[in-house]
Amino acid sequence: MVMDKHVCPYGLKARHLLQSRGYEVEDHHLTTREATEAFKAEHGVKTTPQVFVGGERIGGFDDLRRWFGAKPRDPKAKTYTPVIALFAMTALMALAATYAVDATPFTARAVEWFISFSMVVLAIQKLRDVESFSGMFLGYDLLAKRWVPYGYIYPFAEGLAGVLMTAGALTWFSAPLALVIGGIGAVSVFKAVYIDKRDLKCACVGGDSNVPLGFISLTENVMMVAMAVWMLVRH
Repeated sequence: MVMDKHVCPYGLKARHLLQSRGYEVEDHHLTTREATEAFKAEHGVKTTPQVFVGGERIGGFDDLRRWFGAKPRDPKAKTYTPVIALFAMTALMALAATYAVDATPFTARAVEWFISFSMVVLAIQKLRDVESFSGMFLGYDLLAKRWVPYGYIYPFAEGLAGVLMTAGALTWFSAPLALVIGGIGAVSVFKAVYIDKRDLKCACVGGDSNVPLGFISLTENVMMVAMAVWMLVRH
């Protein structure tokens, strides 16, 4: 459906995919709601766009991808992609910031900032929907199971610790805070995954994520603990 204030994103994707495969595309715009409903009724479909190749109806954008042999996308499939992308970007941010300050990206400060930047960005992900995060978090965190408010406090505590660690301020407060929440998190993940053998999703990047609870989740908490210990020893 294409109107003055609405352009169908999947229609654009389908057209691009066809053109990238060498097809000439004849685009028929449905410019009114009435025309769209009439089209769907005529072809017995519930959504638009609909792709036709040589007179054969292929379907929508996902159907077109499958027609070209692409693996079907499962929105509920577990994946590490969000957390890998997040850590990759915070690592680059840390290297860039260190280069700006020290004229070289490869310093101990870069490692410190990588961890503190990651803590802040992970906290932002959780704070997008604290209610959803806390619901998933209560499924495995040992303290949150016993004291529900901790599930709501955690994102704020993680973000605050990350900001203070980035600034190198109030280490007497930020380091113990990170040590406590990281330590509890590490023990909770280890117990849930490696002792209880539970198949859970991690709340680390928010309550709507499909990231599996496992090694990467454990690593996140271990990094937080290591950062806290390092700052306490250094200061």
